[in-house]
Amino acid sequence: MRRVALLAVLALLAVPAAAAAQECPKTTLGDIEDEVMCPVCGTPLGLASEAPQAQRERAYIERLIARCKSKDEVKQALVAEFGNSVLALPGDQGDDDLGDALVYVIPALGLVLAAGGIAFAVVRWRRRGGGPGGRGAASLAGADGSRLDDDMERYDL
Repeated sequence: MRRVALLAVLALLAVPAAAAAQECPKTTLGDIEDEVMCPVCGTPLGLASEAPQAQRERAYIERLIARCKSKDEVKQALVAEFGNSVLALPGDQGDDDLGDALVYVIPALGLVLAAGGIAFAVVRWRRRGGGPGGRGAASLAGADGSRLDDDMERYDL
């Protein structure tokens, strides 16, 4: 009888602990390291060396995670502590939609312009006869030209 009572009490004590564990968001240091920067070296924290500042930032993130902070709450705390430059991904600041769009539009525009320039250069090169056998090829004169023509006619099938 005592064992049953003891098990019932332990089960009741385990329920609030399980509920508290479910309320805490599943955030890890690894989830956040790739999305924030080391303020000193300017590289993602996951790639940052073992510099003291990177270690302090990691410890700060781990303290926030231990307090059950969500990923967004940790990022907000990092911005409050280190400034907007601590965020690695475009769109994390949330207040500069034009700047976020330019991060993606400018490289795409550069690729389109480069492809257009290459196409334009190829068309001009082909019009000038730069290809094999085009107007730019040197023509054979005199006996060499006539001998080539004779050989070509002889091998026509």
